[in-house]
Amino acid sequence: MSTESTQSKACCNLPVVVSKGYEPKGEYITVDGMKTYATGPPTATRAILIIYDVFGFFPQTIQGADILAHSDKEHPHRVFMPDFFEGQPADISWYPPDNDEKRKNLGEFFQTKAAPPKTLPRVPKVVQEISAKESKLEKWGVVGFCWGGKIVNLSSQEGTVFKAAAACHPAMVAAADAPGVTIPYAMLPSKDEDMAEIEKWQKGLKVPNIVEHFPDQIHGWMAARSNLEDPKVRAEYERGYQTLLNFFHEHL
Repeated sequence: MSTESTQSKACCNLPVVVSKGYEPKGEYITVDGMKTYATGPPTATRAILIIYDVFGFFPQTIQGADILAHSDKEHPHRVFMPDFFEGQPADISWYPPDNDEKRKNLGEFFQTKAAPPKTLPRVPKVVQEISAKESKLEKWGVVGFCWGGKIVNLSSQEGTVFKAAAACHPAMVAAADAPGVTIPYAMLPSKDEDMAEIEKWQKGLKVPNIVEHFPDQIHGWMAARSNLEDPKVRAEYERGYQTLLNFFHEHL
């Protein structure tokens, strides 16, 4: 196991990150009945599935998808992000859950729409449907944000369709999930994650892995809650995506 930063092995050049008014490079298609953001060159042989956070499609997350798709010129990716909540994500005003009403709303959302058993069976279906249409795709990676990190962890077990996985500011990290992980794994926790639990999780892994801590960033800084108008947040957003690119360049 390794906690070595991948920053010294930079493989790719990130584009200038747009702080406000980002224009997506991709398009929306339908996969397994879901609206799905699709981006990246059609000639790519590697693909990445993004499992978004509970707030669904956001410009910061879409820009991240485009970065993953286009920044590795040697190994470009097709990137797909399905709308697993089918147009009904959580309200971003519920976070942080600092009062009873917000906690209630988030709790109900996680118990109903975001319950992992509702999403997990759809993940391999999405990969299979896209692969049937885009025959050039040979390998798949997966990255999840917040809630998506839990889905990724559970989708990286024996029989997984993925070759490498990553989770950014992951929710519901559990050491018990680690021994079953069968593919290389990267985890990028923020200051709001329980590092003691993450350390237990990492000790249980039997696969190549990195844990890259971002101790001055909030939960959600690589997805919907990222304030890209803050130069420090933008710099760490860039570092996070550079870490993902380097990891997938090596393992996918």
